[in-house]
Amino acid sequence: MSDKRPVLDVRELGIDFGGLTAVNDFSMQVYDNEIVGLIGPNGAGKTTVFNMLTKVYQPTRGTILFDGEDTGKKSVVDMNKSGIARTFQNIRLFSQLSVLDNVKTGYHNRSAYSPLTAILRLPAYYAREREIDKNARELLKIFGLEEEAENLASNLPYGAQRRLEIARALATGPKLLLLDEPAAGMNPQETEELMDMIRLVREHFKIAILLIEHDMKLVMGICERITVLNYGMMLAEGSPEEIQANPAVIKAYLGE
Repeated sequence: MSDKRPVLDVRELGIDFGGLTAVNDFSMQVYDNEIVGLIGPNGAGKTTVFNMLTKVYQPTRGTILFDGEDTGKKSVVDMNKSGIARTFQNIRLFSQLSVLDNVKTGYHNRSAYSPLTAILRLPAYYAREREIDKNARELLKIFGLEEEAENLASNLPYGAQRRLEIARALATGPKLLLLDEPAAGMNPQETEELMDMIRLVREHFKIAILLIEHDMKLVMGICERITVLNYGMMLAEGSPEEIQANPAVIKAYLGE
């Protein structure tokens, strides 16, 4: 893949909290239409990496290039508008809004009308709202949630809430989707369905996916490449087969 420019290029990234180094000298690349896993023992720094990529945390050092552009001065909102969307380990839906309205919030992130147009309810506002409603319903259909459109998000089963969170993230039109432990709390059947859904997302939306996950069956089953983080530093990188056979990775997970 060295002949292509990565959609995400992380170079020597690091962050300190007071006197503690949480992540140090971390580098990785994610290419377009690729599924990459970021794994490691608990406390290895994986979610901290996600928080730096989305600018929840500003890195202490290093460079993040997204789609070839240095993101050093960008905010959380800037990163989302430039094409990075994420989900969270703990589901963060608008629980008292409908399933449909949750997805609409993603589309509103890139609304074409001005605040004045919305306040005055000009024709452009209604035209855009009709378009958003149509697109949101089509997205729900892809995720098998079209029959739940008018129901409260809080009333969905757990696995369906996960699907809704991913659908809402995709409504923002990302080039890169970050999934933080999407299988957390799922039973084996739900995890299998999640694997199929992640493949569908990549194939249908033609985007790159970077995921943190502890379920090794899921990671090894869908990722083309895997990066292993341990004590805030990159321990290994390679194909699922290479990672499974790597003595350093085995020692980090098993303590042997």
